[in-house]
Amino acid sequence: MRLLLVEDDDRVAAALTAVLGRHGFQVRHARSGHEALDALVPDGSEPFRVVLLDLGLPDRDGFEVCSRIRAGSGVPVIMVTARADIRSRIHGLNLGADDYITKPYDMGELLARIHAVARRGLAASPAGTAVEPAGGPLESRGIVIDRERRRVTVNGRDVPLTRKEFDLLALLAQSPGVVYRREQIFSEVWRSGWEGNGRTLEVHIGSLRTKLGLPGLVEAVRGVGYRLIPEQPADPDGAVAEAPAGADTDADPTAAER
Repeated sequence: MRLLLVEDDDRVAAALTAVLGRHGFQVRHARSGHEALDALVPDGSEPFRVVLLDLGLPDRDGFEVCSRIRAGSGVPVIMVTARADIRSRIHGLNLGADDYITKPYDMGELLARIHAVARRGLAASPAGTAVEPAGGPLESRGIVIDRERRRVTVNGRDVPLTRKEFDLLALLAQSPGVVYRREQIFSEVWRSGWEGNGRTLEVHIGSLRTKLGLPGLVEAVRGVGYRLIPEQPADPDGAVAEAPAGADTDADPTAAER
């Protein structure tokens, strides 16, 4: 999932980029409003799914940047700022921001908000046009997930899944490569808290791997959660692509967030 980070403080941006990168986000950093608006001009690349927008920018106010983004794009915008007063919050939301979070913030909360606005299905396309219907099929690595019919096929083969297994796969497939935290998975699939239910999730992940016949499809990220490994681009020399950075590691990826 591509994400545009608009932040003039390089130190803050570097720390946030590192954490987001460990969670599977492809982050582009813009240091000014001008850079942010330039980055959102379509150039054939995968569109940004979310913009994190600081309000204190060196060349123009973040409110103005949000207004100009909203005039030409439906990409979700989260204002991330130290301005905690209620008038700024209301003003930002009225200008078209999809969410507003104040510094300092909990990293887990920010990640949850990013996923929440990304689910709305809007991307960097003209005037709020969705790239694809929110309930349309998802495809990755030979897997087709038909969310309307709740049907899954792997290379054309039907794979019967339980209701929870289907919901779990559909969630992970929304953004291949992005790490979904355990608590987020439980909130969205089980509609309950994560505490004390770790074994339940492990069992469902194991069952998914077996039924799909793709044991490496869903990767555990130690101390955080799970992600669906994205399809690797074809190598013209026939070499096998390496696994994405941040694969299961002995280090706790959440350490930098605390």
